[in-house]
Amino acid sequence: MLGLGGVIGAGLFVGSGAGIAVAGPGIVLSYLIAGALAMLVMRMLGEMSAAMPASGAFSVHAERALGRWAGFSVGWLYWFLLVVVLAVEATGAAQIANGWVPAVPQWAWVLLFMTVFTAANLSAVKNFGEFEFWFAALKVTAIVLFLVLSLLAIFGVLPNAEPAGLGNLTGHGGLLPHGWGGVVSGVLAVVFAFGGLEVVTIAAAESDDPARAVGRAVRSAVWRILFFYVGSMVVIVTLLPWSSMEPGKSPYVAVLDRIGVPGAGQIMNIVVFVALLSALNANLYGSSRMVFSLAERGEAPRALLKVSSGGGVPRRAVLASVAFGFVSVLLNLEWPDSVFLYMLNAVGAVLLFVWALIAVSQLRLRGRIEREAPGQLALRMWAFPYLTWAALVAMGAVLVLMLTDDAARPQLLWSAGATGAVLLVAGLRALRERRAGD
Repeated sequence: MLGLGGVIGAGLFVGSGAGIAVAGPGIVLSYLIAGALAMLVMRMLGEMSAAMPASGAFSVHAERALGRWAGFSVGWLYWFLLVVVLAVEATGAAQIANGWVPAVPQWAWVLLFMTVFTAANLSAVKNFGEFEFWFAALKVTAIVLFLVLSLLAIFGVLPNAEPAGLGNLTGHGGLLPHGWGGVVSGVLAVVFAFGGLEVVTIAAAESDDPARAVGRAVRSAVWRILFFYVGSMVVIVTLLPWSSMEPGKSPYVAVLDRIGVPGAGQIMNIVVFVALLSALNANLYGSSRMVFSLAERGEAPRALLKVSSGGGVPRRAVLASVAFGFVSVLLNLEWPDSVFLYMLNAVGAVLLFVWALIAVSQLRLRGRIEREAPGQLALRMWAFPYLTWAALVAMGAVLVLMLTDDAARPQLLWSAGATGAVLLVAGLRALRERRAGD
């Protein structure tokens, strides 16, 4: 449920409209391609996490495979990604709540959400899990109901509904109105919607049986998410002309309006609101565990290692993450089009850099695990090493696409700058330690 909760967010419910606008019905293929890439990355990560569970997950794996510089770099980059995205989620949820209760200012809603979820993350881990379970359950229920209603509408089972037929798939330019170029552009628009699955392997380290937990979560979560994403896209482009989609407008609302569901806009507002709070909760959890893992390895201040006596919660790590989250929210509220935009661009492609390091780490660690502890390979990467290399090539292709796309290029360049800065710090630290050793 944590995997489902972390990845099913506003990117699906609202952002998918942008992908449909550029790919048409071919968006189904775009989601299949992007989902396949995410599935391969999660299988690699699952293999390493099941064999070597750690709260820092891929940061720890990168350090073991490539050296301290890699663990330091991927850990801090991912932490930065989470606390910046956390601000977007908190602000988005506050905007929706402010629309419902205008008397309460937006900043007050942000303060309320951040306080509630900080308290949940400071208490026992099971409380965080309880929050996330019910959030994820609501989102999954909403998608299942959406799929059921849409299928009934497609087959003309609903009252006053005619079968949809294939007109919207074959008309308006056909299945691929913009050719394969549109499908590729769709991949660029939707691939980042699969970010968030990584939190599964971070959380698994705190379960009773980490190896079993991460294996089960990776197997089930990816397939279910792919089903929800691809299934949603199939019914949307079947029921509605793809040319009617507008970026920034939820295609889910448009479908519910087409079916005749009263109050469709408000229903989806509630679902998006829950999705944003769920992602906020998951990101606060993931960021605190990542910085705690960095502190354990001497890559972050040792003061962050203090944990609660009862539940073993890294409270200082939680507070450090939420403090930066508050700063990010303030920057988003005050300077959304300047300072915060630069921060957001700086993490735009970080997910791909993290995924690439996961793949490289798995390439290096697989042979080592097979030699030293083959019994720990409870979950194996498919067709190793060929699919790992294929995933790396696909990530490189997405980065090249970003470089050639006017809208995505600033994100790639700013993210490359942020990555370069972290790598520079990692290099300087390594040089200082080498000189100290001499």
